[in-house]
Amino acid sequence: MPPVIAIVGRPNVGKSTLFNFLTRSRDALVLDRPGLTRDRQYGFGRVGPVPYIVVDTGGLSGDEDGLDGLMAQQTQRALDESDLVFFMVDAREGLTAADENVATLLRRQGCVVRLLVNKAEGLDAEIAAAEFHSLGSGDPIAVSATHGERVSALMDDVLADYTDEETTDTVDADDGIAVAVIGRPNVGKSTLINRLIGEERLVAYDQPGTTRDSVEVPFDRDGQHYTLIDTAGVRRKGRVSDTIEKFSVIKALKAIDRANVVVAVIDAHEGVTEQDASLLGLVLDRGRALVIAINKWDGMTSSERNDVHRLLDVKLPFIDFAPRHFISALHGSGVGKLLVSVRRAYRAATTDLATPALTESLEAALMAHAPPIRRGRRPKLRYAHQGGRNPPRIVIHGTQVDRISDAYKRYLANHFRKVFDLHGTPVSIELRSGKNPFAGRRNKLTPRQQRKRNQLIKSRKQQK
Repeated sequence: MPPVIAIVGRPNVGKSTLFNFLTRSRDALVLDRPGLTRDRQYGFGRVGPVPYIVVDTGGLSGDEDGLDGLMAQQTQRALDESDLVFFMVDAREGLTAADENVATLLRRQGCVVRLLVNKAEGLDAEIAAAEFHSLGSGDPIAVSATHGERVSALMDDVLADYTDEETTDTVDADDGIAVAVIGRPNVGKSTLINRLIGEERLVAYDQPGTTRDSVEVPFDRDGQHYTLIDTAGVRRKGRVSDTIEKFSVIKALKAIDRANVVVAVIDAHEGVTEQDASLLGLVLDRGRALVIAINKWDGMTSSERNDVHRLLDVKLPFIDFAPRHFISALHGSGVGKLLVSVRRAYRAATTDLATPALTESLEAALMAHAPPIRRGRRPKLRYAHQGGRNPPRIVIHGTQVDRISDAYKRYLANHFRKVFDLHGTPVSIELRSGKNPFAGRRNKLTPRQQRKRNQLIKSRKQQK
């Protein structure tokens, strides 16, 4: 299972900046003003040898009243969920009383801590870290979250004890297709699984938070073996207050990480919420095949259903590859087709794509719509091959590929998806520049050839 890393510290020491660097994203709001982060922010890590989950937290001020007290509770839950804590301080402002309060909290908690002295760019690392030894949180490590200085080496160090086997992305292949069923509380996840397997295997009750942990349910259908993973509902983090429920978000994210295919359940009566969109963004971030189940579709009027269709198009354009099923888990309508889409998405995510077929498809895409000219030059794409599966990763080689826009990459992904029937899975496009065959050629000339070349250049200048 992927390790969980929590980032804590007093306000405005750079926690969100580090979160964005570790996730290679801009998910956390960053501004030179304290107190912007209040709820916990979750993301999948992209720096270092193995996958991990990172949690950004609000700043700890030591004030237990009002909003600061609620933020402190959120940070406490992040500590409960974590395997490792990054304790951040500010090299520019030096040691403060608030830093000492955070250090005391971490000692009481018994956390595994790495003390990061941030904003150390341009400073001598040993001098910047010297005064923070008194915190008793281990040897301080001078870093720059803004520029990424020494952060990659830090991640290599802290993740060295984790192997690829320990952080494997999916359950064992013998367990068939691993399907994580996710969604907000009380959208009908457990009811849907009970309907799929044909028995009351999971507790289903009309009260949010009935499922407290991720539960694996193996079953067979039409000769295919599945492992369904029921997860605790993911609600807005500011509303997660129950001491038992505090682990639900992390466990849901780990279920996503282990699954081959994710079934995201949305309540048709409540529509697409910000929490739905955020959760689906995390699924996309991990590259998982995806099927959307809009539940409680029965009993809705034609006007209400049209509103749901419109909201899906407006709020979820980034997952237009995912098939949508309008179902009633309670009564069973529409549920039978879900597994058909799950199998199709799984095949698409794990398929092998031949290099000649990919290159031929690339040529067809270029004939239909060539890359636009940028800064006076048109990129040239020469051939394509498969670079990975789950999700399918297509590597395209060419020249001037840094001039290719994100919009054109989306065009290529949609083209490959259509040609190779890759529906239900994201398609990753990776562009690589070929080595310049003339690079370094001048240095390979013999001294005699070099003299002749210089004479020729001099002669041409005189003629002009």
